[in-house]
Amino acid sequence: MSTELVLLAVLMFAVTYPTRALGLLTPGLERLPKVAFDYLQLVGPAVLAAIAAVNVIVVTDDAGTPSFHIGVEWLAVLACLAITAWRKNLLFGLVAAVAVVAIARATGLAAMPA
Repeated sequence: MSTELVLLAVLMFAVTYPTRALGLLTPGLERLPKVAFDYLQLVGPAVLAAIAAVNVIVVTDDAGTPSFHIGVEWLAVLACLAITAWRKNLLFGLVAAVAVVAIARATGLAAMPA
């Protein structure tokens, strides 16, 4: 295991945890107007969604050149969104998205990332 990855994980935790824990760490947050409270509660998920979107939309070749990518991951994201909206359960959506990608790669319909 590379120690660089452990350092990266610790750094990402330090950067993203404060936004995700805003509701737990800020006293008196419930006194804010409802619109502001709802906005602040969605900052953490929005940051994590932006990070994840880059991994779905952009691929980098061996030369380091980024390019736009359309693949099975897009189908998995759509399945996750649809199931999450339908069942009101993020876990079901995430499991479905992972299943879509795993089945597509296992059957050879989608290539493994380089």
